[in-house]
Amino acid sequence: MVLGVLLAGCAQFPDEHTRPWGDPPSLEPQAGPQPSFESEQPPPQTDTAPQQPAQPVGCTDPDPAVVATCLAPVGAIAVLPDGSAALVGERTTGRVLRVERGKKPVELARIPVDASSGGGLTGLALSPTYHEDELFYAYVTTGSDNRVVRVAAGDRPKPVLTGIPKGPRGNSGALLDDGQGALLVATGNAGSPGNAADPQSLAGKLLRIDGFGKPARGNPNPKSPVVVSGLTDPGGLCGTPGLGIYWVTDRLGSQDALFRLQLGEPLGAPSWTWSDRPGVTGCAADPANVVVALRDAAALYMLSPAPDGTIIGQPSKVMEKTYGRFSAATLASDGLIWLGTSNKDGGTPVSSDDRVLRLQPPSGGTAGKD
Repeated sequence: MVLGVLLAGCAQFPDEHTRPWGDPPSLEPQAGPQPSFESEQPPPQTDTAPQQPAQPVGCTDPDPAVVATCLAPVGAIAVLPDGSAALVGERTTGRVLRVERGKKPVELARIPVDASSGGGLTGLALSPTYHEDELFYAYVTTGSDNRVVRVAAGDRPKPVLTGIPKGPRGNSGALLDDGQGALLVATGNAGSPGNAADPQSLAGKLLRIDGFGKPARGNPNPKSPVVVSGLTDPGGLCGTPGLGIYWVTDRLGSQDALFRLQLGEPLGAPSWTWSDRPGVTGCAADPANVVVALRDAAALYMLSPAPDGTIIGQPSKVMEKTYGRFSAATLASDGLIWLGTSNKDGGTPVSSDDRVLRLQPPSGGTAGKD
């Protein structure tokens, strides 16, 4: 299977690479039990529990997929250009850490956040020139609003776009570059569908801004950052910017949904919905696959889209109850998937939670449509 350029939920800016998911590099070291995935046909019912990763002792985790341990609930991940390390944002504390397997996490910033009502630090993205300036962007909730800030390691965060409405719910957001040097920002509706429908409000929208928070060049309305309206409580942005393909996961009032986004066009009907509301969060995608992280269902959902955004065949649910509640997902330039957990936030944490994982993209499995 040959797949295209991929940028994930908390994405890197235009330095893009191509690597097929079908032949990703192996994790190092290889020793130790690996997550088991369901086959393409439903497995026979047995009384044997699925194989689980080796159990941690304190903050020491022998699982070779684990990169970092004993974090606060992970809100977002942005993988560095070479794929060996990542920036990780803790939703509830606002800390941003540089993590790499075998090395102690390094705190780069601590952004003041209000983590109530689903807010906090929920989005991260690297600057277009990260290799030169090491700047990054974060989507955060403060005591008065939701906003995008720009951060240099060791410096105070600088506001880029402020005044995004804050409410009793619908405060999460996500960041992704569009492959042309602009930043896409998915915002929640702050608990009001009217905000999402109001063209003057920044809530419930997909925004496209430059590095200073202004409407990006090429927007449908040159004076407005709004490129799509109608979002509720977005969990992740992902896609293939080189082809203009973007996806957003959204938690609606009655169901969870995955939308294909067309910049400047109405939101339209979801490409997929979950009536059981499993808690969709981060996502990662390329032209042939979309991986959606599930918080409450503690699994990953894999879908295969057609060129028009419809889903082909039956999606697959994998890694169910293997690492608990997933809260962030992104793919690196080397083809490996990075995941964050939020087991301390309503789950059943093990001693090394919350964790950041780096592993081969899962495949296989079956799951029915709701």
